[in-house]
Amino acid sequence: MNYMEITLPNYSYVFNFEEEFKHQDTRVWMVKNWTNSFYFCGIYMILIFGGQHYMQNRPRFELRGVLSIWNTALAAFSILGACRTAPEFFHVLKNYGFYHSVCIPSFIEQDRVSGFWTWMFALSKLPELGDTVFIVLRKQPLIFLHWYHHVTVLLYTWYSYSEYTSSARWFIVMNYCVHSLMYSYYALRSMGYSPPRSFAMLITMCQLGQMIIGCGINIWARQIIQLGQQECHISPTNIKLSLTMYFSYFVLFARFFQKVYFGNGRKSKKSAISVHDSSSKVKSH
Repeated sequence: MNYMEITLPNYSYVFNFEEEFKHQDTRVWMVKNWTNSFYFCGIYMILIFGGQHYMQNRPRFELRGVLSIWNTALAAFSILGACRTAPEFFHVLKNYGFYHSVCIPSFIEQDRVSGFWTWMFALSKLPELGDTVFIVLRKQPLIFLHWYHHVTVLLYTWYSYSEYTSSARWFIVMNYCVHSLMYSYYALRSMGYSPPRSFAMLITMCQLGQMIIGCGINIWARQIIQLGQQECHISPTNIKLSLTMYFSYFVLFARFFQKVYFGNGRKSKKSAISVHDSSSKVKSH
């Protein structure tokens, strides 16, 4: 679709790989391959539950050094992603308004910097499945929220990229920002530092806020489409899937939050961190 030309954020520096990004090529690839995410999720499920069975009578692995590198790498990636996508997001909100930010996918079609990091965001949902490997090998609790979240985020993100879902502008920036905090926290923990427990609570509160905003964006977009007075580049199917997913995440994260921080039994700090690690990524999209 052709949209009006917009002015782009004033980036202080654009890397060569960002300048050379061609969103058309990546969309062609995703349209052809997004359904492969179902196979990846199937393999993922077999490996994690098969791995749990394998580890049942075996000693746990520590993997502290590898885990530190893993979390640090994901924290750095998330921080970079947030820094490169947030300028476009706020630029559009300030200069073109809320409607444009939700309904026009200029963030990928007209901005090479934001477009590149949107592509990286979609691809990152596959290697992020590796989070579960550490949980299985270290014999930590593998809660439903963790693997359900990983599977649905991968499926939805790849499907949405194939459609250039415009509301993804919100979901991607929020997810990058939350992951910047979350993986930085995990990196510090795996290095032996002890950030305050309030930081872990803040991360979960941010995740809950992300789910509430996600639901709100979808409800608003649905109303715009039903009125039919303005174009909104989100399919009705996508809205239904996204709204269902965000609402289910909210229920699960709220239950987790209540159980860990306000439950009857006193949760150890280590337990809270373990479950937080199991409930990472929204996400999201």
